[in-house]
Amino acid sequence: MPSLLLHNATLIDATGADPRPHTSVLVEDGRIARVAPAASLTPPPDAAVIDVSGRFLLPGLTDAHVHFGLTENDGRPTRPWAAYALRVAAFIEETLDQGFTTVRDAGGLDPAWAEVVERGLLRGPRILPSAAFLSQTGGHGDFRARHADAFESPVVGLIAGSVVCDGPDEVRRAAREQLRRGATQIKVMASGGAASPTDPIEATQFTVEELRAAVEEAAAQGTYVLAHAYHPRSIANCLEAGVRSIEHGNLMDEATAAAMAREGAFLVPTLITYDVLSRFGPSLGLSRYSLEKVAKVAATGGDAVRMAVEAGVRVGSGSDLLGAMMSQKAQELVIKAGIMGPMAAIISATRTNAELFGLADRLGTVEEGKLTDLIAVDGDPLSDISVLANAARVRLVVKEGVVVKRMDPAE
Repeated sequence: MPSLLLHNATLIDATGADPRPHTSVLVEDGRIARVAPAASLTPPPDAAVIDVSGRFLLPGLTDAHVHFGLTENDGRPTRPWAAYALRVAAFIEETLDQGFTTVRDAGGLDPAWAEVVERGLLRGPRILPSAAFLSQTGGHGDFRARHADAFESPVVGLIAGSVVCDGPDEVRRAAREQLRRGATQIKVMASGGAASPTDPIEATQFTVEELRAAVEEAAAQGTYVLAHAYHPRSIANCLEAGVRSIEHGNLMDEATAAAMAREGAFLVPTLITYDVLSRFGPSLGLSRYSLEKVAKVAATGGDAVRMAVEAGVRVGSGSDLLGAMMSQKAQELVIKAGIMGPMAAIISATRTNAELFGLADRLGTVEEGKLTDLIAVDGDPLSDISVLANAARVRLVVKEGVVVKRMDPAE
């Protein structure tokens, strides 16, 4: 791989340090070899040089809660399956062009898609797949209508769907199956959901013993569990079972935030999805019951993030958008910046997510020795973070040292 020099940007390295103007980054063998003042860094003779003067250079963004497999705005997979595959591919490529170089799929996507991207058959971010959702009967991942008994079978290698499992033994078997199929972590549904048709959002789903079975199986393979959980009781069960990542958490209280901090759990808020569903829910066909649930959690999501930050919880970043709404995933940073400040919002979607993924030694900050996942943007995201939510202002994307998007003509 030839050397690459990104020359003379203002660097936001996501370590929490102040921006560094007139800074260059030298890339060798896909890794960051040097970060130094532009005037002092001479590239090797064979290096490609990209002048990013006037631009801001950041780590590639990450999203800890995507659902590439839920391709319609109401969460249904597109039909026929050929159309579904094309839409998944389009959403994956679009995400890379938005500046996201790593994403964690939070359920529904077959891990084969991660392999397709890794093999270079499809342009896209690095995908960390959770495979099928694990849900109890009648839980948030039980997609059957009240009058229906049959489940729709997943298409192995294309869509993972969900697995309904009751009791520790069934949960254990289901977790093992997802890991066998290539899941890099396990997703469980531990409370009711906002958009699901039959379960109240206050419902507590899975027992501690069931949750612990999933945690034990994940730990046996060196990974962890993420849990859809909104309210204190469900979060408490997750913490007792050893769940690492709490998704959403909108109805938490101060005691819950303190408990999360003590246990070292991460919070992945997904504020943008409630904003979008509040505005477009009726046109998407959400029922009145679902719209009421959306309104309830939308009203408390910002407070939950504030509580978590004040308690010292590590707050990551996710979007949880479906279908065409996925194009707005970086708006999560705009909303979060209004609560945490722009630098903290950027860190949540870079360094903190990398820590959550167990990839902090490779990703998340611009430091020597790490993989070269970088973006260059027009405008200062610390004064106007909305520049990160406009794909047209993400002028350059580099993934593992390879330029995968370049909007400016090569010299």
